[in-house]
Amino acid sequence: MKTVKSLELKDIQIINKAILEKHPDGGVAIAIVDSHGELLSFLRTDGCPLAAGQIARNKAFTAVRDRQPSGSLGENSRKYGFAVTDLGDPRFTGLGGGLPIETDGAYIGAVGVSGLSQEEDAALSAYGINSLLKAGASQPSED
Repeated sequence: MKTVKSLELKDIQIINKAILEKHPDGGVAIAIVDSHGELLSFLRTDGCPLAAGQIARNKAFTAVRDRQPSGSLGENSRKYGFAVTDLGDPRFTGLGGGLPIETDGAYIGAVGVSGLSQEEDAALSAYGINSLLKAGASQPSED
C-alpha cells in the first residue's frame, strides 16, 4: 500500500488566509487544486474581473499537471514554437501565476492567482505556498 500526502482543509485555509492578508485590496481570484488538478478551493474577491476566476483555475491546473510554474509553460511554448493547445486539454495555460506545491519530492497540489499582473499573481501564489510550508504541510494520509 502506498502512502501519499494530500492537501487538507487546514492547508487550504492557511494558503487562502495568507494571500488575503498579503493582498487585502481585492481584485484577485485564488484557486487551489489537488495533485490531479481538480479544484479544492476557489475564491473571487471583491472587484475581481469575472474572467480572472477561470484563469486562476487554469493556472493552478497547469502548474500541478505540468509540475512547473504555469508561466514557464508559456515561456517554453514561445521558445520552442509549440502551441499550449497542443497539450490536449483546454485548461492548460501559459500565463504566469500558477505554482505547484511540492513537499518531500511529491506534488500535492497547486495555487493559481489571477487578477493582477502575472508577476504579482505569481508572487501571491508563492506567498501562500510558503506560508503553508512554514506552517508544516499536511501529514501523510491514505489515499
